[in-house]
Amino acid sequence: MKLKNKIAIITGASSDIGADMSKRFAEEGATVVMLGRNLQSLEKARASIKGNAVSMACDIMNNSQVLSTIDQVVGKYGKIDILVNNAAKINDAIHFHEMKDSDISDLVNTNILGTLNITKAVISKMLDNKNGTIINIGSISSERAIPRVHLAVYSATKAAISMFTKSIAVEYARRNIRCNCLNLGIINAGMIKPYLDDPQARKVLEERQPLNKIGDPEDVSKAAIFLASDDAKWITGTVLNIDGGKSASEG
Repeated sequence: MKLKNKIAIITGASSDIGADMSKRFAEEGATVVMLGRNLQSLEKARASIKGNAVSMACDIMNNSQVLSTIDQVVGKYGKIDILVNNAAKINDAIHFHEMKDSDISDLVNTNILGTLNITKAVISKMLDNKNGTIINIGSISSERAIPRVHLAVYSATKAAISMFTKSIAVEYARRNIRCNCLNLGIINAGMIKPYLDDPQARKVLEERQPLNKIGDPEDVSKAAIFLASDDAKWITGTVLNIDGGKSASEG
C-alpha cells in the first residue's frame, strides 16, 4: 500500500495507460480522481477498479473548468497529493508541411497548455498542504527523431514537457513539491494496439527493442507508483525512460 491515504488526480484516465494507472494507484491505497472529457468512457474504465476511484469530466484546455474541478476535489477530499499529467494527443505520422494549422494548434494546446493549466491549479493546492508530487508522461520522441515516422510537432510538445518537469522541480523543491517525468517508448496501448495485433508487425517492432519486447501499460504504472511514493522522496527533476533500452541504442 505505497499510496495509502493519498489523493491522486490522473488526467486522460480513460486511455489504456490512464485506466491502468488508475486501477493500480487505487490498489496501492490511493483515492483516485479520474479526469477526462468523456464521462461515459471514464465510468467504463472505473468499473474495473476495486479500490477508491471517482470519475470527473474535465477538459484540461478549459481553464475555468480546470479551476472548478480542482476546487471540487479539494472541497471533497481536503487535499491533492499526486497529479499525473497523462492526457495528450499524437498526430498521424505525416510530413510537417502537410499538417493542418488546426492540428498543430490542437497538439500544442493539449500537450503543453493543457498540462500547464492543470499543473498550475494543482500546485496552488499543494502549496497549501505543503506537500505534493507531480508526474508528467512524456515520450522518448522528445529526445530523438525516428526515421520515416514524422512527429515533429508531437516531439516538440513532449520536449517542452521534459523541460517543464525540470523547471517545476527546481522552482518548488524548497516547497516540498516533487516533479518527475516518464518518457515512454513503444507501449501496447492506444493507436499502436491494432498494429501489434499483426504477429509479423509485432515481431518486427520487438526485434528493434534491446529487451526484445514491447512495453505494457503496467510498466508505466509501476514506475509512476514508485515516483509517487515515499520510496522516491529524494527524486525530483528526473526524466526516466520507460522504453526497453531503445533510447540507449543506435537502432
